[in-house]
Amino acid sequence: MIDRTRRDGNVSRAPGAGIRRASWTGTAVFVATAVAADVSSAFELVALAVAGTLFAAGCVAFLWGFLVMAGKSRTERLELAQVWFLTGAPTPAPVRRSLLGALAVQVVAGVATAAVRPYTTLAAGVLVPMYGLGLCGLWAARHGTFPPRPRIEGRRGRGVRSENADQRDRDP
Repeated sequence: MIDRTRRDGNVSRAPGAGIRRASWTGTAVFVATAVAADVSSAFELVALAVAGTLFAAGCVAFLWGFLVMAGKSRTERLELAQVWFLTGAPTPAPVRRSLLGALAVQVVAGVATAAVRPYTTLAAGVLVPMYGLGLCGLWAARHGTFPPRPRIEGRRGRGVRSENADQRDRDP
């Protein structure tokens, strides 16, 4: 896949630019509200609402990406690390750095703010990385280019079964 990021760093025309923007926007809002809640307890409910919303949005993105990838798995060879952690050729390096960078910031901010004030509503911040992980999977599902699944000769149908399925059928 060709990354259409311009040399000036503008990603507005790159595939999945909206997902990348959403990832960093959610991360910025989370960090701002979590730090504000660490400084003043007046922001705890706002931080809790943001963390809960991002967690729920991450669950939706994860499920959406999972369903898209389930459909693609019939014709393309997928690996879990390529989908959820954007490893390998299906994901261009700038996309990988951007989405995994946002995920890393979410993990660090969630753990750090929860550690500063444990046993408070700030502990919900450790759930926020689900947002980053869900958006990674959604980007891979919608824009990743995976190699085609090899066709297994001598097989009826579309060749969806594993290479060892016939042997298992014959074993007692």
